[in-house]
Amino acid sequence: MTGETFERSVTDMVQTLYRVTCSQLSIEADREDAIQETLRRAWEKRNSLRNESYFSTWIIRILLNVCHDIQRERQRMIPTDTVPEPLPGSVNNDIDLRECLLRLEERERTPILLYYLEGYDIGQIASILRIPQGTVKSRLNRGRRQLKSICREEVFEA
Repeated sequence: MTGETFERSVTDMVQTLYRVTCSQLSIEADREDAIQETLRRAWEKRNSLRNESYFSTWIIRILLNVCHDIQRERQRMIPTDTVPEPLPGSVNNDIDLRECLLRLEERERTPILLYYLEGYDIGQIASILRIPQGTVKSRLNRGRRQLKSICREEVFEA
């Protein structure tokens, strides 16, 4: 892959990469770091991509790996029992889909994001996540049910 092709492909994907980081990481600085590290890794390994038509699948897989690395590092840095809970009434009472998505387990959140927000089909998601298509379908179904339940809770709490 030439530098020009890589640059053009990245330019086309930058918004998607950002949206994926929003579903994985809650801190803006971590999101920016994840995208930058993803681009660095992708640039270094660009010649290992055999078929350029799989660029988006390939770079999202790299991004998810980077996000997981950042999450693991954060867990080592901050013990979960010391993180303060948000105060009631300190957040906007409107339902925020992003907040609802972040309450989903990552296993369900990632397929939901890729399918509904990014427009990937089940086969592409299976390839990105390296899981069978049936598992993608199950996680989408489970994620939809959980998201519906979470959104209802948000409505009744508001």
